[in-house]
Amino acid sequence: RIIPQLHHIRRFRVNAPERPAAAALRWPTPFLLAGALLAVVTTTRMPVEAQQRGDQDQRGRIRSEVSLVSVLSSVLDKDGRPALGLTPDQFEVYEEGVKQKIEIFEPETQQPLDLTLMIDSSLSEIKDLEFETEAASRFIRKLVRPGDRLALFEFADTITQIAPFSSDVTMLQAALKRIVPGDGTALYDAVYLGAQTLARNPSGRRRVIVLVTDAGETTSRADFETARRAALRADVLLYTIVVRVVKVEGGRNTAGEHALETIADSTGGATYFPNGAGELDEMFGRIDRELRTQYRLGYYPDPHPPAGTYRTLEVRVKCECKVRSRKAYYSGGHLD
Repeated sequence: RIIPQLHHIRRFRVNAPERPAAAALRWPTPFLLAGALLAVVTTTRMPVEAQQRGDQDQRGRIRSEVSLVSVLSSVLDKDGRPALGLTPDQFEVYEEGVKQKIEIFEPETQQPLDLTLMIDSSLSEIKDLEFETEAASRFIRKLVRPGDRLALFEFADTITQIAPFSSDVTMLQAALKRIVPGDGTALYDAVYLGAQTLARNPSGRRRVIVLVTDAGETTSRADFETARRAALRADVLLYTIVVRVVKVEGGRNTAGEHALETIADSTGGATYFPNGAGELDEMFGRIDRELRTQYRLGYYPDPHPPAGTYRTLEVRVKCECKVRSRKAYYSGGHLD
């Protein structure tokens, strides 16, 4: 099968990504974490121009330069449905265990989306590829609204961008038909390059990766920790739909599944396991509903964090709910 030579088809390969320092960030796997609260918060750090304020804060200091931390929180009721109508006094945000003052509260945020949709086109996915692209097409039609932008990637042994960031639904759906099966699965490379791509976009927009895969990592140059750090530093939400070719756990390598769960949990996203291709629409629907019902909270960190550090986060909600919140954010700006 021949791919049309279109100008926006771009191939990527990770070239010796920077290995993280051993003590930079220690993170427990999600299946070892205790507690009833399921956290997912995404943070977007947005610098605020230095300005003289006419009034002093309670401590008598003038804020001449501050960094707002914007926190996205998905709250689910006991039935797993979005919990709507919550009020600011029901939320608490903690950074490094210190309670913060919430300055911004935005229910059902209208902050626009930048989303990379990444489809696994390796040979192991070939049986379900048609179902996946059809479900992805319906997801694009439902998700993309004015102001939102979606870029489309396929990944096998290399990562190929087959549609640039766009709000043109028809063009994005047509690009899905250009996906061609390939050898290998560069799973960590897909997360790493998806995060890098989003990090280059303007701030003030939600950054999301949606990954559809069988989680069978085989050919990445990036490793697990490099992919996770890239996602954290780019402030992305990772949502993964794992289409399992082999249903019995004892008959497949589950390392990739566990790795994706860990990354998604630490970034503030989620991992879904449909029982078959027929449930893909339901999984895409859950992601769409969550993105449309997120609460956006904002605060000025107190004390101000040192640059270039990872800061732990926790969001608590006073209701019989579960809240998905990002577990950490990076205080040092963009990817290198």
